[in-house]
Amino acid sequence: MKLIYYIILRISLALTLILTIWAVFFYVTMIDEINDEVDDALEDYSETIIIRALAGEELPARNNGSNNQYYLTEVSKRYAESHEDIQYKDSMVYIVEKEETEPARILTTIFKDGEGYYHKLTVSTPSIEKDDLKGAILIWIIFLYVALLLSIIAISVWVFYRNMRPLYVLLHWLDGYKTGKKNEPLKNNTQITEFRKLNDAATRYVERTEQTFEQQKQFIGNASHEIQTPLAICRNRLEMLMEDDSLSEHQLEELMKTHQTLEYITKLNKSLLLLTKIDNGQFSDTKDLGLNDFLKQYLKDYEEVYEYRDLETTITEQGEFCATMNESLAVALLTNLLRNAFVHNVDGGHIRIEITKYNIIFRNTGVDYPLDKEHIFERFYQGSKKEGSTGLGLAIADSICRLQHLKLKYYFEQHEHCFEISKLN
Repeated sequence: MKLIYYIILRISLALTLILTIWAVFFYVTMIDEINDEVDDALEDYSETIIIRALAGEELPARNNGSNNQYYLTEVSKRYAESHEDIQYKDSMVYIVEKEETEPARILTTIFKDGEGYYHKLTVSTPSIEKDDLKGAILIWIIFLYVALLLSIIAISVWVFYRNMRPLYVLLHWLDGYKTGKKNEPLKNNTQITEFRKLNDAATRYVERTEQTFEQQKQFIGNASHEIQTPLAICRNRLEMLMEDDSLSEHQLEELMKTHQTLEYITKLNKSLLLLTKIDNGQFSDTKDLGLNDFLKQYLKDYEEVYEYRDLETTITEQGEFCATMNESLAVALLTNLLRNAFVHNVDGGHIRIEITKYNIIFRNTGVDYPLDKEHIFERFYQGSKKEGSTGLGLAIADSICRLQHLKLKYYFEQHEHCFEISKLN
């Protein structure tokens, strides 16, 4: 998951919790304030009635046109002592003028007159407008809650992208950087100290990588000459020694085994050097190539070499397979797959090659079970390895395809081992 998504998720969770607590607190506070205002009005109304009752004055009308109502009744001392002096509650009351029941805020007060009698005064005021106000407050709180949440998240995302822009510039530059190629210099001016240090560290790392790459290429070139020359000298000396008539049959046999080992080391060294050059991207020159002619040319050479195995080879062309790639790598790719089809075949078997404009499929007989396609392209994979094989042919073919934007896959179909080269979509 990207960093921005982590930040958005965590900011959203934190803000949701904080704003929810704030919204609940604000709503409860507002409702309490509204109730306080209503209760103050009820207290004033009840106080007026009590004062008049105690003074023996005429009490106000039970309904003064505002739908406020009161009821004054005498209660016993026992009742008065068992109930609170002042009580507030929300309930439903009947409005005489409207002849209907509506919600109201009710205040109940118990007081004693000068003669020692207890009275219970109940005053009520409709809470219709209060409920409407509560609903309006709730709607606006929700609206404000959502608006604040989205606004804060949007501002946080904008601030993040604004401040993290140097990081994205650096990441884009690193993604496009290719070792050993001509690359654009890093242009990432910033006033942020941490990003300046990161830019400097990335630049130093790239410079060290380029130096290491150049040293590696130089080592590969030197190793190619330094190792191949002694190997060639050793092989020539062994060949000259094997021509000595004074050697016994046993000695000649041992020399032949040593010569075969040197041949294997030579091929292994060449394959490893080729793989290293492919991995280092040293085959940068590419051009549009038609692989049909290359394939037919080298197929004839392999037919002559492996004629003793009596292999039937056929090639079917339904189009020309063209690819933009290095010519040397194209030859290495085709020859490795051809060699694989001949070496890992059975005597009297067959090789069928199908070419279309979209793919090339090599089909050959061999062991009558599928190979491990998860590991078959690994270096030195020991499947049904033949004598003299380096175990690097398919690894080289796979590396070439990945470098040249091709796809190489293996599958077992109709008792045939199939290797397919296709273009990436």
